Amino acid sequence: MTRQEATQRTAQRAAQRTPLNRERVLRAAVALADTTGIDALSMRRLAQELDVVPMALYKHVANKEELLDGMTDAVVGEIDPPGPGPDWRHVVRARILSARRVLLRHPWAARVIESRTGPTPAVLEYLDSTAGIFREGGLSADLTHHVMHAMGSRLLGFSQELFATPGPSEPGEASGPPDPGLAERYPYVAELAAASHDGDSAVGGGCDDQFEFEFALDLLLDGFERLRERGWTSAR
Repeated sequence: MTRQEATQRTAQRAAQRTPLNRERVLRAAVALADTTGIDALSMRRLAQELDVVPMALYKHVANKEELLDGMTDAVVGEIDPPGPGPDWRHVVRARILSARRVLLRHPWAARVIESRTGPTPAVLEYLDSTAGIFREGGLSADLTHHVMHAMGSRLLGFSQELFATPGPSEPGEASGPPDPGLAERYPYVAELAAASHDGDSAVGGGCDDQFEFEFALDLLLDGFERLRERGWTSAR
């Protein structure tokens, strides 16, 4: 037996001695989704990963939906807490970008968060904390209410893009010449596509998702601050 095999066997024995609990189940589920994708995750596959019978999992999560709720909370729990700072915009910006880094580590998480029928405890705590930053920054309850709606999923570090930007073609894949008829029918869309995907543009070939996310985030935060300064209210 090689040293690596011995180390792996020792680690496996140690894992088997570790009592199964909810935290261990969720941690293993998150790791499995990271490795295989969320569609491949099942209670049976997770039980195999933990080297237990499937029924053992149900002592800690009642079903697959409760497992996904717990995984959501585990991922949201990785987001950095609010940092110090006199400018609420910087505090919110840093926290949202932390959320985005977390979701980039767990590409399946945004889809799972959107699939929940209601916010989980960790999501509620995150939203409450973020709303508190707005309120302590001087935004009224009325403005904060509309700010939270305007931000939507961007608060958690992701957003639904209007156009999906295709990746580079595979070697040998024929993309074909652009259809001139499309540009004639939709001239402004064609103009935007040419500007956004020009290899000489500031963001290079293809849209830079991080740049676009931060661009929109900064626009929103600056706009909210201007409304706060004006004493904006939704009252008619």
